[in-house]
Amino acid sequence: MDSAAPESIDEYIAAFPPDIQAILQKVRETVREAAPGATEAIKYQMPTFVLKGNLVHFAAFKKHIGFYPAPTGIEEFRERLSVYKGAKGSVQFPLDMPIPYDLITDIVAFRVQENLARAAAKSKK
Repeated sequence: MDSAAPESIDEYIAAFPPDIQAILQKVRETVREAAPGATEAIKYQMPTFVLKGNLVHFAAFKKHIGFYPAPTGIEEFRERLSVYKGAKGSVQFPLDMPIPYDLITDIVAFRVQENLARAAAKSKK
């Protein structure tokens, strides 16, 4: 990837080889379907979906796709994510295994509900 930070998700995806582009595009479509109201952005130099705050980030690395649904998204799906490497707010989907798009859908749907509930709670104050 060149040193200039990408300004759009299209630009980000275009910087990768075709096989990785296909995966990134499918992750993007999966998130878009699970969060139709979310907007796209680049934050922390990563593709990001925003809905009443950051929803999820994702990024490509040499051997994995990094997916960042915030610590609550990781915690909620801890059992299903247990086969993957991860940290408090992230998970690594290895490129030599099938990407779990159904799991991504479920995590994004959870994060949508979480962000909407948090926004609703804030607006009541």
